[in-house]
Amino acid sequence: MIQINIPGSEGITARFLVCDYNGTLATDGTLMPGVYDLLKSIEKEIEIHIITADTFGKAADNLRGIDCHLTIIKNGDEQHQKAELVEDLGEKSVIAIGNGLNDSLLLKNAALGIIVIQQEGAAISALLNSDIVCTNILDALNLVKKPLRITASLRK
Repeated sequence: MIQINIPGSEGITARFLVCDYNGTLATDGTLMPGVYDLLKSIEKEIEIHIITADTFGKAADNLRGIDCHLTIIKNGDEQHQKAELVEDLGEKSVIAIGNGLNDSLLLKNAALGIIVIQQEGAAISALLNSDIVCTNILDALNLVKKPLRITASLRK
């Protein structure tokens, strides 16, 4: 569990990290450099969920050895499938990281939504539904690892 104190607003007690896979943790189906090690370093602090359509079919192999829950969603209405996972976990206890249009509700409904703008770019609706913007996944995961950075970004 990760406690995030945000002066001027309600804090966040995060029990779950929900991440999109391709475009967020991976490029063309392969984990980006450094992601594996960062996920390993936070797996004992927060329960990790990866949700993906697994376009390239590589997610399970690339995540092997990381203590996480992998959910492969069906094609079609992906945005709502991702939002349902956040709802099932409890929106107020979720930190979400994503980049695409199908991550818009995931980012909006989580207690904390972090968008990453990387090689794939990011959808405007996902950006507008986010609380924090990062230019790479390593920075986003380090926010989870070092929550005082979140406090600094979101204080009122």
